[in-house]
Formats: sequence, C-alpha cells, structure tokens
Amino acid sequence: METARYSRILLKLSGEALAGNQQFGIQPEAIGQFAKEIAEVASSGIQIALVIGGGNIFRGMAASAKGMDRAQGDYMGMLATIMNALAVQDALEKNGCDTRVMTALSMADVAEPYIRRRALRHMDKGRVVICAAGTGNPYFTTDSAAALRALELKCDAIFKATKVDGVYDKDPAKFDDAVRYETVSYMETLEKRLGVMDSTAISMARDNDLPIIVFNLHKEGNIRRAAHGENIGTTVQGD
Repeated sequence: METARYSRILLKLSGEALAGNQQFGIQPEAIGQFAKEIAEVASSGIQIALVIGGGNIFRGMAASAKGMDRAQGDYMGMLATIMNALAVQDALEKNGCDTRVMTALSMADVAEPYIRRRALRHMDKGRVVICAAGTGNPYFTTDSAAALRALELKCDAIFKATKVDGVYDKDPAKFDDAVRYETVSYMETLEKRLGVMDSTAISMARDNDLPIIVFNLHKEGNIRRAAHGENIGTTVQGD
C-alpha cells in the first residue's frame, strides 16, 4: 500500500476548472471528474481542505478595470466562490465524501461560518472542508486565502491544481522552447513573476516554509500522485 508523503493538504482549484470546456459557469461533468479523485484521496486518510476561485462566474479585478468599485466587485467574487463551493460539495457527497462548506462571509442558511478550530475538528473527523468567500476581505485573492487557510489549518503543503503540468520559465502555450521547473525557489518565483500564485500568497508561503506543489488537475490520478510525493509538476520551496 502506498504511503502518503503529506497527511494534510490544502487543494487550491481555480473557478475555471469548474467550467470544464465552457467559457463560464459550472459544468457538473467537469466537477464530477475531480470530485471522484478528491473523494478517493480523502478516503485513504489524507485530510483535505479546499479553496476554490470564482473566476468562472465573476472576477472582481476585471470588473474594477471596467469602472466598478473594487471592493464591491471583490465581494461579488466572494459570493461566486460560495456558489462554486456548494457545487463541489454536491459532487463530493455524490462520491460518498463527508464535507463541510465553511465561509468567511455570513451565510448561515447554506454554510457554516469559518472558525479555525471547528475546521480542524472537521478535518480530524475525515471531512473535506471547503473554504469559501476567500479571506472575507476585498483586495485579497483566493490565492492569498489558500495560503492563509493552509497555514491556519497546519497543512503540509498547498496543492495548486491547474491546467498545465507545472511552472515554466515562459508561457508554454506561446513558446515551444519553454522549460518546466522541477523545483523553483519562492524568491525566483517572485522576481521572475512566474505566475504560480499572487505575490501575497508566495510571500506568506515563503515566510512560513510552506511548499507549493503545482500540477495538472486534468490528468487522472495526479492529486493522489502528488499526495504520495511523486514528481508530477513543480515544487515551489525554500530559497
């Protein structure tokens, strides 16, 4: 039987991952694919917290660029993450996974408030905790929320599940000679603006020596492989 390298992880998913092959919205088939895998990993005893973006529904920064008040747009984006969290909860529970949605904004009829000790208790009981509404504050992205929740919940690593198989020195979709890093330092990630996560999230991870594992979400089995320490993407770690 495989031995997990990480016993507790924070899995960061983009909102776009929930849209599947659509430009926006929620595609149940797409969610079902990775929900099945998350449920399998959770059933193996690995504790999982999730942070999900809202870009498939609404982006506060994009709206701000078009004239909307930034704080107002960010709150709307937080509501989008709650919708995504409920969709993922539904998919996980269809796969027999016990879950709790915990939100940084008051939403008592559909989710629990995010309380750190309660979240830790849920994880100890084997429940997947889905953290929604970012940090609950405007001007902070869900990347920053992922780093914050990972530290609060004493996770061993952040798993950044994305559409590419790691971190490259330049955009692999535009440059055939793009080179993938197996490991890269926090400082190099910041200095070269490699786009792993925003600078606040990277700085928080660096200050607390929290590794970030970047890998392709769409390759079946990658969440399990990453949890068992296989080299399937890029690890952002100490300088």
